[in-house]
Amino acid sequence: MMKRLLMAFAACLLAACAGGARKAPPADVYDFGMPVQHLADVGQWSNLALEVKVPYWFDSLAIEYRLLYDDPLKLRSYAGSRWAGAPGLLLAQRLRQQIGVVGSGGQTATNCLLRLDLQEFSQVFDTPLQSRGLLRGQASLLDSRHRIVGERRVAVEEPAAGVDARGGVNALVRASDALARELAAWLNDQEKRGTLKSCRSTVAESQ
Repeated sequence: MMKRLLMAFAACLLAACAGGARKAPPADVYDFGMPVQHLADVGQWSNLALEVKVPYWFDSLAIEYRLLYDDPLKLRSYAGSRWAGAPGLLLAQRLRQQIGVVGSGGQTATNCLLRLDLQEFSQVFDTPLQSRGLLRGQASLLDSRHRIVGERRVAVEEPAAGVDARGGVNALVRASDALARELAAWLNDQEKRGTLKSCRSTVAESQ
């Protein structure tokens, strides 16, 4: 009799847990918003591909943050919010839209590669009430022979309006847009130096 009572009690507990799980609110899902137009000062880079490489610990849907005032080596994530896709893929899509380049894995033949090695893409808290979106990495330009013809460090940050996932996402999207402007200016400067002669499209060269 006692065994039956224990089994019935355990079954009730499992049912309660399952019911609680079903009542959990759905996660808030964020992306980078609607597609954006090319930057005004960007030419046609149809012969230039863009690749964003991320460490494996950033290749997830988690919206991550750091508390610089409390164990800054610990990477945390929001429980009730997530990205719609891996941050590296969302960032690459946004940069391609603004700079006017193609993807490195597509069927379009390209002569050059703009590679971004992403090292940090998170919301960082300086204090419990102050945070910012931080994007940091290394940008490299490779020619048709896969030789590095240009390199630069990138570090962009934007203040967050709120100390939550929504504030962090908006700050990271603004930081990504600022990075697009920085990379576009760098590409134009490299073209003036003659580094990217083979990376312009034939349409742009004939104008």
